[in-house]
Formats: sequence, structure tokens, C-alpha cells
Amino acid sequence: MCAESAPGPGSHDEADLRAEKLRAEIRHHAWRYYALDAPEISDAAYDALVRELEAIEEAYPDLVTSDSPTQRVGAPPLEAFAPVAHARRMYSLDNAMDLAELDSWLERVAREGAGRDIGFMCELKIDGSSLALTYEDGELVRAATRGDGVTGEDVTANVRTIKSVPLRLGHASPPSRLEVRGEVYMPKASFERLNEEQEAAGQPPYANPRNAAAGAVRQKDPAVTASRDLATFMYQVVEARALGISSQSQALEWLRDAGFRVNPDVAYCATPEAVHAYCERAIERRGALPYEIDGVVAKVDLFALQDELGFTSKAPRWAIAFKFPPEEKTTVLREIRVQVGRTGALTPVAEFDPVLVAGSTIARATLHNEDEIGRKGVRIGDTIIVRKAGDVIPEVVGPVERLRDGSEREWRMPAGCPSCGSAVWREEGEVVPRCTNAGCPAQRLERLGHWASRGALDIEGMGVEIVTRLVEQGLLHDVADYYSLTHEQLAALDLGRVKKDGTPVLLGETMAAKLMASIEASKERSLARLLFGLGIRHVGATVAEALAAAFGSLDALLAASETELAAVEQVGPKIAGSVRAFAGNPENLAIVRRLQAVGVRTAEERRAPEREQTLAGTTWVLTGALEGYTRDEAGAALKALGAKVSGSVSKKTSYVVVGADPGSKYATALELGVRVLSEAELAATLEHGAAPEAGQ
Repeated sequence: MCAESAPGPGSHDEADLRAEKLRAEIRHHAWRYYALDAPEISDAAYDALVRELEAIEEAYPDLVTSDSPTQRVGAPPLEAFAPVAHARRMYSLDNAMDLAELDSWLERVAREGAGRDIGFMCELKIDGSSLALTYEDGELVRAATRGDGVTGEDVTANVRTIKSVPLRLGHASPPSRLEVRGEVYMPKASFERLNEEQEAAGQPPYANPRNAAAGAVRQKDPAVTASRDLATFMYQVVEARALGISSQSQALEWLRDAGFRVNPDVAYCATPEAVHAYCERAIERRGALPYEIDGVVAKVDLFALQDELGFTSKAPRWAIAFKFPPEEKTTVLREIRVQVGRTGALTPVAEFDPVLVAGSTIARATLHNEDEIGRKGVRIGDTIIVRKAGDVIPEVVGPVERLRDGSEREWRMPAGCPSCGSAVWREEGEVVPRCTNAGCPAQRLERLGHWASRGALDIEGMGVEIVTRLVEQGLLHDVADYYSLTHEQLAALDLGRVKKDGTPVLLGETMAAKLMASIEASKERSLARLLFGLGIRHVGATVAEALAAAFGSLDALLAASETELAAVEQVGPKIAGSVRAFAGNPENLAIVRRLQAVGVRTAEERRAPEREQTLAGTTWVLTGALEGYTRDEAGAALKALGAKVSGSVSKKTSYVVVGADPGSKYATALELGVRVLSEAELAATLEHGAAPEAGQ
């Protein structure tokens, strides 16, 4: 089931603010999902955010930024592994959230392939993690994760431990170089055993097999990966035509013959009706399979027709992922409790009788806000319908009203903060009430965790459990206290668990040393990450980068007037007011001074551009695959000359650089009369520092 997009804001300024907020939210959740394998929201909720941003950017093309989540796929690779540039981009798939969207795709393929016999290969969508394997002269030489689709992570040592991955191809005369792609996953039985081991060790269980598989592939010790009992299904041969393969069905057969594990539950479907029937059978068989699936992938079988259909900027037009509706169960809502976030936001959370849904037991789910509770009409004591949206995040669908007996109670948001008792205030136009006390203990915990998070100061290893214990033991009150911690305090930290002999579990010397090193390293993070880490309301990662670039130091930023702040691109009056409110708080300034006193970097070194800014005032768009550069390399080189690089084409675009297999941006450029350049012309521009004159 697909979540509906919220309607776009009316005015340009409102759209600008909403787009900025959406970009920050999407980046955060993409980072949690792709880089950390720890999602906070469902796939449906994430898709709704992306769709809303796409709608705004379509309505206001000038608001599209080069780093917008709509202009890229996936998340950056983890720094713990060497980067690997994929020979060809690893695209994601567009989703069909219900049968109506699947039918729309099937009809579009039929129109574009009119007069042709169009067959489809249908494959189960394995709930795992994408993998690319490279073989040279038949021997496995590299395994890489998908990463952002262009650059992944080298996980060769770990993947070599997976038994279903052949170290040498089965063909007697293998190609000199071969890349195949597929999915690595964790079987249900292995996942259950892993979570039992996690709980026995006092560690939090994994949310689902997909996250467990992704985490196992990224282990620093290959022995740990080997112990996780991973498996694979391969489904793509890159450059298959060079091997005489002309269809997806032939590619799967070739992979089987080469020794790869290929899912046996695939089918050739000659008609749309057959595709429907395959999807319906997959939903029925889902629970009986020894691995998790979350949908069906339908692909046009013939490569020649795939070539005709081509790609969008993000996904192939010749394939679609039909996503299953979430599994639903009933249980009893026992209580609604309120959680307080780092910005003081009060969020109601449903607590209900534990119930097994989509492979794991759940007992809590967010209800988002008081208005949402009213819309759903749930009461304490109701029998409710729950599910895991996207098979990940627990969600309350609504009450079963016919089972009410009159004992159910309506719920209201408390007038005081449940953590500190301070007054609760709801700003006009917002649905979320907030605690007005900046010293609220609950906010403190969330702020401390945010500061240490990977997107902010990145204190590796400083997780929720450790932060909570440090707060409880009086060692952490604000973010500056991180830099007063000692090795001895950390090593002796009681984690609140006991060993079998009854003695407390301590953090220990080894972990303490790692944390101290990570705390010290965090002092050198960029000014933008520092600003993001401070948790100033409305200042997400992108706004923090804009502010850091505009002011260069924290002192200059805090001294700036509201007018000066609002003049910064991507800021505006609302964000400017929030920054001034932060700067006007004496407690905040005291924390800043303490950070500076312990050597935390609060200013950027301003350097003169290495090259003359000859492209200043021009806007460039890159589309298609470039041979001599990656997109990031070309974009960085253009920016070094003063150019702005955008992700979409508008009337304000100066040049569009077109590589192989360009997407819709090329057609838009032609329609708008924007100057189109080849890769050779781009190379000449970068070499000489000047774009071609009109007519060249």
C-alpha cells in the first residue's frame, strides 16, 4: 500500500522551506537505511517524502539543487571499506505499490512496444542487500556493495566466506572479465538464531533479515561474516550480449550453468495476466519460503526491447518492483505514552500486547501526533489493527470498532512535559507540541545522541546505550561534556547488565580507548557538521553547509543579524529566526565557548580558489554516462571553476553535458533550447577554463 503524498505548499517561499525540510529528512533516513542499516521510518513513509519533494521540484524547477535526494540514488559508501567504482551504474527500480500501478507500467510497456511480442521474466524480490561480483579469467577478484549506484564498498574478503558464491566459475572457458549482480540475504532460520545470540549477549536484536545481511557483509572481521550463514541469489550478467545472451531468461540460465545460485521461483510470463497471477501466487507462498521477500520484480525479457525502453535518471523503464501489501494483525492497545525528542517535540507512542508480525514480535508503534490519533479514532483499550509498514516499522492502522465494549478511553496530549513537567506549547500551523524547557532531561539525551551521530560529529561507538548510562551517572549534561570524559571513567562505566556470575558488565579498557580516540577525532569535523550537531531547529545538514560557507566561523554566524542570515541562499526568515534564537540563549553560548576552549574546530580555513572562477554565473547539468569522469568528478571540476551544478534542467540552465544513454534531461534541454555539450566539449572546458562560444 502506498502512502499518499502531502499536497505541495502554495507560495514559492513556502515551497522553498518545505523542500529544504524534506531534503534534510530524506537524507537522514537514506543515511539510516543505506549506510547504517537501521531505518527509522517505513519504506512507504520514505516514498511519501520523496514523492512530495518530487512534486514540489516539478512545480518549482528553480528549487532543484544538485544535491537533492531526487537527483541521486542510494547513499555514500561507509568509510571503513575501500571505494569501488562500478563498471556500469547499479540502478534502483521504480516501485508499483499496488496492482493499479503495476497495470499502468504494463500498459506503458505495451504502448511503447506496440506490434511486438512482449514477454516478461518475473522474479521474487529478495529482502536482502545488493552485491556486484567481478571475475577475471574465471576467478573471483572483487565483491562490492551497491553504495550510491556509482561507487560501492569493497567487501571481497567477507563475500569469499559465503558458500553460495563460487570462487571460480563453472565454465571451462570463462570470459576474461565478468561482472554479475544479485542479492545477498540471511535465511529466516539463521536470522532467528542470530537474534537469539544477540539477546543472550545483552545486545539489541536486528529489525529484519535485510539489515542483518547488510551488517554481516560489512563486518571488519571476515570470520564474523562467515558465522552469519549468508546466502545469495544472482540475477544479472553485466555486458551479457558479449556472451551471446539476448534475454533475461537466457541470462538466468547462463548464471546457473556458471555455478551461481539462481532463485528457482522465476517464471516467464507471456501476458500481463500471467504477471498478475505470478504476483498473487508469490503473496500466497510468501510465509512458507525459507527467506524473506517483499515483492516481485517484473522485467521485459528481451534485451533489444529493454534497449528501446531505456532508463530514466534513476531507474530502468523496462523493469518494475511490485511491493507486497503489509501483513496485518490484531492486538489490544493498553496505553499511549509520550516521548520527548531533542527539539522538545512530544510524540505519542502506542503500547499494545505483543504480536508477531512479518517475522518479529512488536509491542510499540508511534502514533505521530494528537491529530493523527484523532484521525484514526483509536482509544486506549481498543482492539487495533497493526502492521509493519514496508515490513520494517510498526504501525497502527486503526481500531476494530465493532469489538468495543464501552470501557475504552479517549486520549489527550498532556498539558505538561512528561519528562520535566514544564509547559507544552504548540506553534500555530504545526501539529507537534513541544516542551518549552531547554534543560529538559529527555531533550538532553536526544541532543547528546544527535551530536555523536554519524551525520554530525561522528563519535564512533557512542551509541544510545552508552550515552544513556553516561547521563544517568551524571557524566554527561551537554555536548561539551563529551570532551571532559576520561579513559578511566569510560572503562569503569556500568552498562546496567550483569554477567552469569552476577558481576556488572563494564564498558572496559578496549572500548574506552576507542571512544577516547573517536572523541578526540571529532574535534576536527567540519564547521557544517558542527552546526548540524548543535541541533538548531530547522538547520539540517544542507542548511548547515550553506551557513558554514557563508560565514566561515561559528563566531561570525552567531554574531550575524537576522537579515544577514536570511540573505543566505536556502535559509530565509524562518531559519534565520531560529538561528538568532539559538544565538540569543546564554546557555547555548556558554556551551559554544566550552567547545572552543577544549579545541573543537569552530571555523573553516578560507582558501582562495586554486583556479580563476571563469564559469561563475553559469549553471550546468550532467546527464548520461561519461567515459572519462564520474558525475562527482565532473561536477567538482566545474565547481572549481565557479560553476553551479544542478540536478535538473530549467530555463536558467546554461549548459547540459550529454554522455551515453542520456535520460529525460537531454530531451528537456532540446525542448527549452539549452546549449548541449558533448563530453569532449566538457573536457576542453575543464582544460582551458572557458565554455565553448555559441555556434562552436
